[in-house]
Amino acid sequence: MERDMHPELKIEQVPQTLREIAVGRLRGAIIAGRFRGGERLVERTLCDQLGVSRSVVREAIRYLEAEGLVEIAPRSGPVVATLDWPQAQQIYKIRLLLEADAAADCARRADAATKASLREAQIALAAAAADPQAQPLSDATTHFYEVIFRAAGHDVAWEIVQRLNGRISRLRALTLQTSDRHVSGPVRMARICDAILDNDPEAAAAAVRDHLTEAAEIARRLLQAEARAEGATG
Repeated sequence: MERDMHPELKIEQVPQTLREIAVGRLRGAIIAGRFRGGERLVERTLCDQLGVSRSVVREAIRYLEAEGLVEIAPRSGPVVATLDWPQAQQIYKIRLLLEADAAADCARRADAATKASLREAQIALAAAAADPQAQPLSDATTHFYEVIFRAAGHDVAWEIVQRLNGRISRLRALTLQTSDRHVSGPVRMARICDAILDNDPEAAAAAVRDHLTEAAEIARRLLQAEARAEGATG
């Protein structure tokens, strides 16, 4: 009985560890392009920049290596992983298969509670789109898709998407803010949301395909142009 007498003592949310904070800061810097592909990550410099120990930096680098954002280069140590079009193309193909299927099933199953959660996620995404920093929009977009996958019952598919999330976020940062879009990314995702709210699986899947097809084409042009520029200066 005494254990229930002081509910205010219960810790509802476990605070972030230094490693988690360091991972988040480094991930955000890579996604935003402050660390470029192929750039060395010097432990001593990162310790000074983050204000943490070398052991924390090493843990963070190992974590980001597992996400595919960092590579260990021979004789150079950790570097920011390069992202080229062949890799990006594979990611978009995987996303298209998983996200279109999840959106369709979410539309079939969406009840009042799911629709309320999706509306809330869409409002947060629209607000984040106005933020000049890339990370809020990336986080809001990830949450939007998580609502869809969870409501669809596609938990295993969401685990796969999460493993790719670092690289997906880099591609989103590359494409969402570009002026090359005929329709903005947030507007595309609003159409996905509307189709699910209407319980229209065909329209939901089609909206995902339209969104990712355009994003993939923009990524192709940007990454191939970047590769040509690097080849010309190499």
